[in-house]
Amino acid sequence: MTSVKIGILLPTRGIILENSNPQNSDLIIHMAELAEESSLDSVWVGDSLSAKPRMEPLSTLSAISSRTKKVRLGTSVLLAALRNPVMLSQAINTLDLLSSGRAVIALGAGGAFIPSQVKEWEIAGVDVSTRGKRLEEVVHVIKLLESNFPVTFKGQFFQLDNVTIHPKPVQTDGVPILFACHTRAKREAQFKRAALLGNGLISISESPLEFAQAIQKVKAYSQEYDRSVDNLEAAFYMTVNIDHNEQRALENSDAFINMYYGINIWQNLWGPWGSPKSIANRINEYTKAGATTIIVRFASLDPITQLKLFINEVIPQLN
Repeated sequence: MTSVKIGILLPTRGIILENSNPQNSDLIIHMAELAEESSLDSVWVGDSLSAKPRMEPLSTLSAISSRTKKVRLGTSVLLAALRNPVMLSQAINTLDLLSSGRAVIALGAGGAFIPSQVKEWEIAGVDVSTRGKRLEEVVHVIKLLESNFPVTFKGQFFQLDNVTIHPKPVQTDGVPILFACHTRAKREAQFKRAALLGNGLISISESPLEFAQAIQKVKAYSQEYDRSVDNLEAAFYMTVNIDHNEQRALENSDAFINMYYGINIWQNLWGPWGSPKSIANRINEYTKAGATTIIVRFASLDPITQLKLFINEVIPQLN
């Protein structure tokens, strides 16, 4: 059995892409059940309001919670700054209650690199230039609301006066929060907020070396803030297409990513594409770099076949 925890991303956007059946929500539940039956650690869902349309993440995970008993239920990643923190806190805690303490929230400041992303913030009434600071304030409020006493908070974006909400998280120390951290972004604020406010980090499109550097940065800042790193979760989100024909895997994954994003912006930083062995080797590289959790997204409009290949042919080759 591999030492790293393995999770899969559920295709809450994939089912509404071209050539997919937008009514096929049963696919999401089926994949979650199959993941649990195969003793995977977790299932995850992405988030977007309008830039990359998909199912709403927290209500989707709440539905999955009723059909599973063991897998952790995570967001990868939640655009928390798009939301009111009190309402978000209630939704997260409800998920944790319904799942008997299986919720985990990975979140990030989100992007504004293309017009559709900028418009997403406009729709939510959020000044895109404030999204990083707003994210920190949202998390501050969520953590305060986990207490049993009324919360009074006066921030730049939110003000609370004597507020108490229910339910509270089932997990004793609250729902774990992971922050998106990317070494190549060269923004120290990412690592600082993960160290100060989070239970770990999540990264994407980084080399194993860059990911190891991100982990070390979060650990270093955690020590500065006198926070323990003993249970730090280091999650890496990777995108794969499994096929013994590597050229076909490359073509299928490129078509999927262009459909998903409108452009294949990261090229070789995705992947790998190809044989089960090549994918297992890559996962092992991230495990060696310090990953405690690997989240796998399948760049395919046939995710069930991909998941079965992953379970039967990739996982047995993991260290």
